[in-house]
Amino acid sequence: MPAADLSTDPATELAPRILAGERRALARAITLVESGRADHRAQAARLLDAVKVSGRQALRIGLSGTPGVGKSTFVEAFGMMLVSQGLKVAVLAVDPSSARSGGSILGDKTRMERLSREPAAFIRPSPSQAQLGGVARRTREAVSLCEAAGFDVVLIETVGVGQSETLVAEMTDLFILLMAPAGGDELQGVKRGIMEMADMILVNKADGDLKPAAMRTVADYAGALHLLRRRPQDPDGFPKALPVSALEAAGLAKAWDEMRTLADWRRAEGHFDRRRAEQARHWFETEVREGLLARLGADPEIKALMARLGGAVAAGETAPAAAAAEALAALGA
Repeated sequence: MPAADLSTDPATELAPRILAGERRALARAITLVESGRADHRAQAARLLDAVKVSGRQALRIGLSGTPGVGKSTFVEAFGMMLVSQGLKVAVLAVDPSSARSGGSILGDKTRMERLSREPAAFIRPSPSQAQLGGVARRTREAVSLCEAAGFDVVLIETVGVGQSETLVAEMTDLFILLMAPAGGDELQGVKRGIMEMADMILVNKADGDLKPAAMRTVADYAGALHLLRRRPQDPDGFPKALPVSALEAAGLAKAWDEMRTLADWRRAEGHFDRRRAEQARHWFETEVREGLLARLGADPEIKALMARLGGAVAAGETAPAAAAAEALAALGA
């Protein structure tokens, strides 16, 4: 991936090209927003403001699931189906990063070979950068850039299932949980919080010898969904559990129809816009918190204070609450 060209202001150099749907400019812009450098962050902010004028909105779909369930295979098959319907599809695949080096596998383009060759598709693997739940900090900004570039659907494929999948729900319109055919023990192992967040559960690998087990699993999950969750933004019959086969491309059209039905109902009822407004506020507050923490970490006096107090807590000389109170007092909080 080429580095972002910072010789000119991206708001003037990249923004018009993104709005025109230029893929190379989009890739360079995402490289820019993923950078942690202060000057890059300032340029990224100007770029995001510049492309906001487009007012374009894509359907944002978060997709998660247990390892080995076939997320990448499903995303490719689902994306190919959407492209065949004349839609432009962006895939933001968040890969696991090394906690030490920050490096990541970034293998999604290899796993989605057919989709990566489609002119109407854009696949961007992003390292999770050790973010909780595997959601890259700047994924939401990448989503905004993809919308400005004219993509109709943005799929966010996350790393596995974890308690922080709330982060996915905070940046998407629909949260889809992909599961494999399983028995009662596996169903019991799925965390309640994940089930409560899911707008739809798709049981993959509903083909061949696994098809009967998949149908039983669909029934189990459907019952669990209706017991665990009822929200005002759910029309009658939702949330749903459906069988799909990414291998045979079976059930994908039905799943897409149900996703559109749910999204259209939420738009008509006003839930869609309210949810997006809540998400924007949430990410604004998150940015402020992370910015404050970054400033605190960059202050040498505060770093020394934190190191001293942390050492005292570790040695048992000071209680954690007392040390925290001293640190906050030094900050004037």
